[in-house]
Amino acid sequence: MKGTAVESTFNWYWLVDGLQDNGFGVQLVNTAAVKQYDGLKYSGDHQEAFHLAHLMRLGILPTGYIYPKEQRAIRDLLRRRMSLVRSASTQLISVQSQIWRSTGIRMKSGELRKPDFSPPHLDKYTLQAVGAGLTVYQAIQQEINVLEQSAHQAVKLTDAFKILQTVTGIGKILGLTIMLETGDIHRFAGAGNFASYCRCVDATRTSNGKTKGTGNAKTGNKYLSWACSEAVRFEPLAQRYYERKKAKTNGIIAIRAVARKLARATWMMLKHQVPYDAKLMFPI
Repeated sequence: MKGTAVESTFNWYWLVDGLQDNGFGVQLVNTAAVKQYDGLKYSGDHQEAFHLAHLMRLGILPTGYIYPKEQRAIRDLLRRRMSLVRSASTQLISVQSQIWRSTGIRMKSGELRKPDFSPPHLDKYTLQAVGAGLTVYQAIQQEINVLEQSAHQAVKLTDAFKILQTVTGIGKILGLTIMLETGDIHRFAGAGNFASYCRCVDATRTSNGKTKGTGNAKTGNKYLSWACSEAVRFEPLAQRYYERKKAKTNGIIAIRAVARKLARATWMMLKHQVPYDAKLMFPI
Protein backbone atom coordinates (compact mmCIF):
# COMPACT_ATOMS: atom_id res chain seq x y z
CA MET A 1 0.00 0.00 0.00
CA LYS A 2 1.53 3.31 -1.13
CA GLY A 3 -0.70 5.68 0.78
CA THR A 4 -4.02 6.36 2.45
CA ALA A 5 -6.30 9.28 1.66
CA VAL A 6 -8.37 10.75 4.50
CA GLU A 7 -10.91 13.49 3.93
CA SER A 8 -10.33 16.56 6.11
CA THR A 9 -13.58 16.34 8.06
CA PHE A 10 -13.88 17.93 11.50
CA ASN A 11 -12.78 14.71 13.28
CA TRP A 12 -9.78 13.66 11.21
CA TYR A 13 -7.29 14.00 14.12
CA TRP A 14 -7.69 10.56 15.69
CA LEU A 15 -7.86 8.71 12.38
CA VAL A 16 -4.77 10.33 10.85
CA ASP A 17 -2.80 9.97 14.09
CA GLY A 18 -3.71 6.29 14.37
CA LEU A 19 -2.76 5.55 10.77
CA GLN A 20 0.56 7.39 11.04
CA ASP A 21 1.40 5.67 14.33
CA ASN A 22 0.94 2.34 12.56
CA GLY A 23 3.24 3.23 9.67
CA PHE A 24 0.72 4.29 7.02
CA GLY A 25 1.54 7.11 4.62
CA VAL A 26 -1.41 9.49 4.97
CA GLN A 27 -2.60 12.23 2.64
CA LEU A 28 -5.17 14.65 4.05
CA VAL A 29 -7.63 15.41 1.25
CA ASN A 30 -8.61 19.03 0.60
CA THR A 31 -12.29 18.27 0.06
CA ALA A 32 -13.06 21.79 -1.18
CA ALA A 33 -10.64 21.33 -4.09
CA VAL A 34 -11.71 17.84 -5.21
CA LYS A 35 -13.85 17.94 -8.34
CA GLN A 36 -16.21 15.03 -8.93
CA TYR A 37 -17.01 13.58 -12.32
CA ASP A 38 -19.61 15.65 -14.15
CA GLY A 39 -22.87 13.98 -15.02
CA LEU A 40 -22.91 11.37 -12.25
CA LYS A 41 -26.43 10.40 -11.20
CA TYR A 42 -25.35 8.58 -8.06
CA SER A 43 -22.45 8.83 -5.67
CA GLY A 44 -21.77 7.28 -2.30
CA ASP A 45 -18.93 6.48 0.05
CA HIS A 46 -17.64 3.60 -2.08
CA GLN A 47 -17.68 5.63 -5.31
CA GLU A 48 -15.98 8.59 -3.63
CA ALA A 49 -13.30 6.31 -2.17
CA PHE A 50 -12.54 4.91 -5.62
CA HIS A 51 -12.42 8.44 -7.02
CA LEU A 52 -9.93 9.59 -4.38
CA ALA A 53 -7.80 6.50 -4.98
CA HIS A 54 -7.82 7.26 -8.71
CA LEU A 55 -6.71 10.86 -8.14
CA MET A 56 -3.99 9.68 -5.75
CA ARG A 57 -2.73 7.14 -8.27
CA LEU A 58 -2.53 9.87 -10.93
CA GLY A 59 -0.69 12.16 -8.50
CA ILE A 60 -3.29 14.95 -8.74
CA LEU A 61 -5.07 14.51 -5.42
CA PRO A 62 -5.56 17.95 -3.75
CA THR A 63 -4.17 17.65 -0.25
CA GLY A 64 -4.04 19.77 2.89
CA TYR A 65 -1.48 20.31 5.62
CA ILE A 66 -1.29 17.77 8.43
CA TYR A 67 -0.51 19.92 11.43
CA PRO A 68 2.08 18.38 13.79
CA LYS A 69 0.40 16.44 16.56
CA GLU A 70 2.69 17.83 19.29
CA GLN A 71 1.33 21.41 19.13
CA ARG A 72 -2.16 20.74 17.83
CA ALA A 73 -3.74 20.74 21.30
CA ILE A 74 -2.18 24.13 22.17
CA ARG A 75 -3.46 25.57 18.90
CA ASP A 76 -6.97 24.35 19.73
CA LEU A 77 -6.61 25.79 23.25
CA LEU A 78 -6.02 29.24 21.76
CA ARG A 79 -8.96 28.72 19.43
CA ARG A 80 -11.13 28.07 22.47
CA ARG A 81 -9.75 31.24 24.06
CA MET A 82 -10.77 33.25 20.99
CA SER A 83 -14.28 31.82 21.21
CA LEU A 84 -14.49 32.85 24.85
CA VAL A 85 -13.20 36.35 24.04
CA ARG A 86 -16.06 36.76 21.59
CA SER A 87 -18.55 35.53 24.18
CA ALA A 88 -17.19 37.99 26.75
CA SER A 89 -17.44 40.84 24.25
CA THR A 90 -21.03 39.86 23.54
CA GLN A 91 -21.87 40.14 27.24
CA LEU A 92 -20.29 43.59 27.54
CA ILE A 93 -22.06 44.89 24.44
CA SER A 94 -25.37 43.56 25.76
CA VAL A 95 -24.85 45.31 29.12
CA GLN A 96 -23.86 48.56 27.40
CA SER A 97 -26.97 48.45 25.24
CA GLN A 98 -29.26 47.77 28.18
CA ILE A 99 -27.88 50.67 30.23
CA TRP A 100 -28.02 53.00 27.24
CA ARG A 101 -31.58 51.97 26.38
CA SER A 102 -32.79 52.41 29.96
CA THR A 103 -30.96 55.59 31.00
CA GLY A 104 -29.60 57.26 27.86
CA ILE A 105 -26.09 56.95 29.33
CA ARG A 106 -23.42 55.37 27.14
CA MET A 107 -20.95 53.47 29.29
CA LYS A 108 -17.47 52.69 27.98
CA SER A 109 -16.38 49.05 28.09
CA GLY A 110 -13.40 50.05 30.24
CA GLU A 111 -15.76 51.29 32.91
CA LEU A 112 -17.74 48.06 32.88
CA ARG A 113 -14.57 46.01 33.32
CA LYS A 114 -13.63 47.73 36.58
CA PRO A 115 -14.14 45.53 39.69
CA ASP A 116 -15.75 48.42 41.57
CA PHE A 117 -18.11 49.39 38.74
CA SER A 118 -21.44 50.67 40.04
CA PRO A 119 -24.31 50.84 37.51
CA PRO A 120 -26.23 54.13 37.22
CA HIS A 121 -29.69 54.43 38.71
CA LEU A 122 -31.70 51.53 37.33
CA ASP A 123 -34.94 49.86 38.28
CA LYS A 124 -34.80 46.59 40.17
CA TYR A 125 -35.20 44.24 37.22
CA THR A 126 -32.90 46.10 34.83
CA LEU A 127 -30.24 46.18 37.55
CA GLN A 128 -30.65 42.43 37.99
CA ALA A 129 -30.23 41.84 34.25
CA VAL A 130 -27.12 44.06 34.10
CA GLY A 131 -25.63 42.29 37.11
CA ALA A 132 -26.21 38.89 35.48
CA GLY A 133 -24.45 40.01 32.31
CA LEU A 134 -21.45 41.35 34.24
CA THR A 135 -21.24 38.18 36.34
CA VAL A 136 -21.14 36.03 33.20
CA TYR A 137 -18.51 38.33 31.67
CA GLN A 138 -16.28 38.09 34.74
CA ALA A 139 -16.60 34.29 34.84
CA ILE A 140 -15.64 34.04 31.16
CA GLN A 141 -12.72 36.41 31.69
CA GLN A 142 -11.37 34.20 34.48
CA GLU A 143 -11.39 31.21 32.14
CA ILE A 144 -9.64 33.28 29.45
CA ASN A 145 -6.88 34.16 31.91
CA VAL A 146 -6.42 30.49 32.82
CA LEU A 147 -6.17 29.45 29.17
CA GLU A 148 -3.63 32.21 28.46
CA GLN A 149 -1.44 31.08 31.36
CA SER A 150 -1.55 27.48 30.15
CA ALA A 151 -0.63 28.52 26.60
CA HIS A 152 2.31 30.62 27.82
CA GLN A 153 3.61 27.73 29.93
CA ALA A 154 3.18 25.13 27.18
CA VAL A 155 4.78 26.85 24.20
CA LYS A 156 6.98 29.85 23.44
CA LEU A 157 7.46 31.85 20.28
CA THR A 158 10.23 30.25 18.23
CA ASP A 159 13.13 32.37 17.02
CA ALA A 160 11.62 32.46 13.53
CA PHE A 161 8.33 33.90 14.81
CA LYS A 162 9.73 36.33 17.40
CA ILE A 163 10.13 38.82 14.57
CA LEU A 164 6.34 39.18 14.55
CA GLN A 165 6.57 41.22 17.73
CA THR A 166 8.22 44.03 15.78
CA VAL A 167 4.66 44.78 14.57
CA THR A 168 2.87 47.23 16.85
CA GLY A 169 -0.05 45.39 18.45
CA ILE A 170 1.23 41.82 18.10
CA GLY A 171 1.95 40.63 21.61
CA LYS A 172 2.43 37.18 23.08
CA ILE A 173 -1.05 35.79 22.53
CA LEU A 174 -1.50 37.18 19.02
CA GLY A 175 2.03 36.07 18.12
CA LEU A 176 1.37 32.55 19.42
CA THR A 177 -1.89 32.42 17.49
CA ILE A 178 -0.19 33.36 14.22
CA MET A 179 2.67 30.93 14.85
CA LEU A 180 0.44 27.98 15.69
CA GLU A 181 -2.04 28.63 12.89
CA THR A 182 0.67 29.18 10.26
CA GLY A 183 2.90 26.23 10.98
CA ASP A 184 5.75 25.99 8.47
CA ILE A 185 5.85 29.27 6.52
CA HIS A 186 7.70 27.56 3.68
CA ARG A 187 4.55 25.68 2.70
CA PHE A 188 3.29 28.95 1.19
CA ALA A 189 4.89 29.68 -2.17
CA GLY A 190 4.38 33.43 -1.98
CA ALA A 191 2.88 36.33 -0.05
CA GLY A 192 -0.30 36.10 -2.10
CA ASN A 193 -0.76 32.44 -1.18
CA PHE A 194 -0.42 33.26 2.51
CA ALA A 195 -2.83 36.22 2.22
CA SER A 196 -5.33 33.92 0.52
CA TYR A 197 -4.96 31.39 3.35
CA CYS A 198 -5.67 34.25 5.76
CA ARG A 199 -8.94 34.94 3.89
CA CYS A 200 -7.67 38.35 2.89
CA VAL A 201 -8.12 37.95 -0.88
CA ASP A 202 -11.25 38.79 -2.88
CA ALA A 203 -13.31 35.78 -3.95
CA THR A 204 -15.01 37.43 -6.93
CA ARG A 205 -14.72 36.30 -10.54
CA THR A 206 -14.77 38.98 -13.22
CA SER A 207 -14.66 39.11 -16.98
CA ASN A 208 -14.59 42.22 -19.15
CA GLY A 209 -15.03 44.32 -16.04
CA LYS A 210 -18.21 42.51 -14.99
CA THR A 211 -18.71 40.23 -12.02
CA LYS A 212 -19.38 36.66 -13.21
CA GLY A 213 -19.65 34.98 -9.84
CA THR A 214 -17.96 34.42 -6.53
CA GLY A 215 -15.59 31.80 -5.20
CA ASN A 216 -15.53 30.19 -1.79
CA ALA A 217 -14.72 33.14 0.46
CA LYS A 218 -14.47 30.84 3.48
CA THR A 219 -11.59 28.83 2.07
CA GLY A 220 -8.60 29.40 4.33
CA ASN A 221 -7.97 29.89 8.01
CA LYS A 222 -10.54 31.99 9.88
CA TYR A 223 -8.28 32.30 12.92
CA LEU A 224 -5.48 33.91 10.91
CA SER A 225 -8.09 36.16 9.32
CA TRP A 226 -9.09 37.30 12.81
CA ALA A 227 -5.46 37.75 13.89
CA CYS A 228 -4.64 39.98 10.91
CA SER A 229 -7.74 42.11 11.48
CA GLU A 230 -7.03 42.34 15.22
CA ALA A 231 -3.43 43.55 14.75
CA VAL A 232 -4.61 46.34 12.46
CA ARG A 233 -6.24 48.19 15.37
CA PHE A 234 -2.92 49.02 17.02
CA GLU A 235 -0.69 50.10 14.10
CA PRO A 236 -0.83 53.94 13.71
CA LEU A 237 0.03 54.07 9.99
CA ALA A 238 -2.36 51.22 9.32
CA GLN A 239 -5.09 53.20 11.05
CA ARG A 240 -4.44 56.21 8.83
CA TYR A 241 -4.61 54.01 5.73
CA TYR A 242 -7.82 52.46 7.07
CA GLU A 243 -9.49 55.85 7.55
CA ARG A 244 -8.59 56.96 4.01
CA LYS A 245 -9.86 53.68 2.54
CA LYS A 246 -13.02 53.81 4.63
CA ALA A 247 -13.84 57.30 3.36
CA LYS A 248 -13.79 55.97 -0.22
CA THR A 249 -15.53 52.63 0.36
CA ASN A 250 -16.82 51.31 3.70
CA GLY A 251 -15.47 49.94 6.97
CA ILE A 252 -15.56 46.25 6.01
CA ILE A 253 -13.69 46.70 2.73
CA ALA A 254 -11.20 49.00 4.44
CA ILE A 255 -10.37 46.59 7.27
CA ARG A 256 -9.93 43.71 4.83
CA ALA A 257 -7.61 45.83 2.66
CA VAL A 258 -5.42 46.63 5.65
CA ALA A 259 -5.49 43.02 6.85
CA ARG A 260 -4.36 41.87 3.39
CA LYS A 261 -1.38 44.19 3.54
CA LEU A 262 -0.49 42.93 7.00
CA ALA A 263 -0.81 39.30 5.88
CA ARG A 264 1.58 39.88 2.99
CA ALA A 265 3.99 41.68 5.32
CA THR A 266 3.82 38.75 7.75
CA TRP A 267 4.86 36.31 5.02
CA MET A 268 7.79 38.53 3.99
CA MET A 269 8.94 38.89 7.60
CA LEU A 270 8.78 35.17 8.35
CA LYS A 271 10.18 34.03 5.03
CA HIS A 272 13.13 36.43 4.90
CA GLN A 273 13.50 37.16 8.64
CA VAL A 274 13.34 40.94 8.25
CA PRO A 275 11.71 43.23 10.88
CA TYR A 276 8.47 45.02 10.18
CA ASP A 277 8.67 48.43 8.53
CA ALA A 278 5.29 50.17 8.54
CA LYS A 279 6.46 52.84 6.08
CA LEU A 280 7.01 50.20 3.39
CA MET A 281 3.44 48.92 3.79
CA PHE A 282 1.68 52.23 4.39
CA PRO A 283 3.60 55.11 2.72
CA ILE A 284 2.84 58.49 4.21
